[in-house]
Amino acid sequence: MTPKKNTASNTKKNTGKKIKLKKYVSELDLKEKSKLTAAVLKYDVDKDKAPKIVGLGKGQVAEKILQVAEEHRIPFYEDPSLIDLLSKLEIQSEVPPQLYNLVAEVLSFVYKLDRLAKKKAMVTKKFTPKNKTA
Repeated sequence: MTPKKNTASNTKKNTGKKIKLKKYVSELDLKEKSKLTAAVLKYDVDKDKAPKIVGLGKGQVAEKILQVAEEHRIPFYEDPSLIDLLSKLEIQSEVPPQLYNLVAEVLSFVYKLDRLAKKKAMVTKKFTPKNKTA
């Protein structure tokens, strides 16, 4: 597991607002793991009217959800008020319209990260020398 990063790197410059996107469980602002709660969202623009809750967990289950996300390099978004609202929903239920703005913020982060990852892969591919066999 990676050591906790400097808290200065976890804040947005000039705003003092904490960055909510996390890559490692060790970065979470949590004092007791037993109070950890996690929700897994899925949204297929072509199939779904709204994002769906496809997983929920508290305590050890939430910790396992986040460990799996970390292992697969899936970042997670830390927002105690949002998770409090999402944890009241049923698995496989759609996110209600009242939460669209909050969930849109999360999905926006995911979209930006996906674009950055694709751009990085293209640049890496472009500048990686090809092995030539003679």
